[in-house]
Formats: sequence, structure tokens, C-alpha cells
Amino acid sequence: MKTLASLIFFTLFAIQSVAQTVCLSIDEYKLYELIMEYRASKGLPKIPLSASLTIVAQTHGKDLMKNAPKAPCNMHSWSNQGKWTACCYTPDHKQAPAMWSKPKELTNYQGAGYEIAHWSSALATPQGALDGWKKSNGHNTVIINAASWKSKWNAIGIGIVGNYAVVWFGNEVDTAGEAKKCNETK
Repeated sequence: MKTLASLIFFTLFAIQSVAQTVCLSIDEYKLYELIMEYRASKGLPKIPLSASLTIVAQTHGKDLMKNAPKAPCNMHSWSNQGKWTACCYTPDHKQAPAMWSKPKELTNYQGAGYEIAHWSSALATPQGALDGWKKSNGHNTVIINAASWKSKWNAIGIGIVGNYAVVWFGNEVDTAGEAKKCNETK
């Protein structure tokens, strides 16, 4: 009986672990690699892939694709079409806390999250997104922990959906574990 109980426990644990696997597409993983290569060229450490922040990035990419924000709202905005609190993020950054709280709202991630987002008139590509962020002082400082972003990133999540590439950074280690590269395109 003890063996049967152990077998049931380990089977349920295995099923739960598979269900919690968060996958990155080939392009999402390529963007992760490009960001890590760029950070390494600046003498910065690799950031662990976060399952939770990847869920947030992929969810936001899908929301942006289906519900593109209209001015004055920008790409850090969230629509009212999902299981989250809607947010119109404007250039004055008054809604920053509503955006930063999305990881806690959508997952069990314990810290705030900080997002960079990229839009392309064609499908978003890993290289195109990184090139755009490198040319933007505000986005670049987040990637390389410069200026007001001089903290250590301990988690990163990646999402590419259609015309949008979205990356979330966090200071806290993700207790949900790491996202994985999967052999699929989205």
C-alpha cells in the first residue's frame, strides 16, 4: 500500500510539473539569447528565464495584438478584455504602479515587473526588437541596468506575438522556476 501511495504521489507530482511548464518559442528564446549576449558584451551577468514573467510577457503580447492601445495610451497599457485590471499607460508614467503590479496580478511572482515593449509594422523579430531597444535610451538602460535601473535583474520573461515583442524584468528570483525553450513556433 505504501508503494502504491508513493506511486500516486510521484505520478501526480509529474503531471503537475508538466502542466506548469512554460515554453518559449524559437523566436522568444532567440531574443533571450540576443539580450544575454548584449548584456555579456557590457560585462553584465546572465538573467535566469522566469516562468512567471514569461507568462506575463506572453499574455501582454496577446493582449496588445488583439487590443492595440489607442492614444494617449501606449504599449505598456492593458485592455479591459482579460482577467487583469485594465490600465491606460500614458507618457507621464502616472500609471506605472498599475503596470508594475501585473506579475503579482497574473502569477505568484512576489515582486514588481518592469516591461519593455516593441512594435513592428511587420512581424516582430528578435533582432529587430533588440536593435530598436538598443537605439532607445529609456529601453536600453533597463536592459543594461544603467541610470535609474542600477539594480540586479534576477528574472526575465519573453513574449513575441505577431507585431509585438515584450520583455519583463524583475529583481526577485522566480520561485515558480524557469521557462523552457520548446521546439515549436507560436
